[in-house]
Amino acid sequence: MSLFWRIFLLNAAGLFVATALLLGPVTVSTPTLGREALVLLVGLGLLLVGNAVVLRIGLTPLHRLGRAMTTADLLVPGARPEVAGPAEAAQLIATYNTMLDRLQAERAAGAGQALQAQEGERHRIARELHDEVGQTLTAVLLQLKRVADRVPGELREEVSLAQEATRAGLDEIRRIARRLRPGVLEELGLASALRSLSTEFTHHGLAVHHQVPGDLPPLSPEAELVIYRVAQEGLTNTARHSGADRAGLRLHPLPTAVELLVRDNGTGLGGAAEGAGIHGMRERALLIGAELHFETAPGGGTDVRLRVPAPPGDRAADRTGDSP
Repeated sequence: MSLFWRIFLLNAAGLFVATALLLGPVTVSTPTLGREALVLLVGLGLLLVGNAVVLRIGLTPLHRLGRAMTTADLLVPGARPEVAGPAEAAQLIATYNTMLDRLQAERAAGAGQALQAQEGERHRIARELHDEVGQTLTAVLLQLKRVADRVPGELREEVSLAQEATRAGLDEIRRIARRLRPGVLEELGLASALRSLSTEFTHHGLAVHHQVPGDLPPLSPEAELVIYRVAQEGLTNTARHSGADRAGLRLHPLPTAVELLVRDNGTGLGGAAEGAGIHGMRERALLIGAELHFETAPGGGTDVRLRVPAPPGDRAADRTGDSP
């Protein structure tokens, strides 16, 4: 029943009872007797209590909707207020949920196009770094080697330092190109890419242990890229901000999904606001309908969990086998 009819019928019943009493044997003396005043006050009180109860029941779903609207986040799928209450409130909540679903779908589509453009730009920059800058530095390194064989002895140390600086710059260019464009993901598959990523971050006192089984459901290229990028961003945050000395990267199948877990023993998230990196991970998870959660790890640190729905069908063995 709608809120209008609830209030109308309650007030109509009160007025009907009052009219019936006035037309009946009940009278009000002048001046009013104490007993008559008591009856009138009790009737008024009952009418007010009835109105308060009806309004409270009818307006509670609207208060719940207001709280949901103030905390709504399009990057967190599935958070919807319950459709309940009078007809007007239920219709309003259902309309609001439909609007959220449409906005979320539109945002996911826009984010997908933006991320595709971003990946294309990453590939272009990585190719130019590898083909142009990398080849130029390689040529400079060869030139320095020929110069080192001809210069006088007192200048060889300076030429050797220039060689080392050029070689370090070339290695850094290659490392940046690999991070921009994960070629190992396209060539050898997700397991090898995650193992390579773990090895890359195992430096400067951070030990990264990886666990990727071979029996995984087949995933789309988009899902594999999202898993790789979330793992990459999670380990980047661990190395830069957590102060951890150990981290773990695990990818394992569930009955209806594949879950990625990046865990460290650092300082944890605390009350820090989410930065661009975490927002980027949420955008990528939303793109493939995955669930992304940030939790406190057992014993301290941070857990980053990405749960990707597995497509129906038989599981296919990973192309690279189990990780050691």
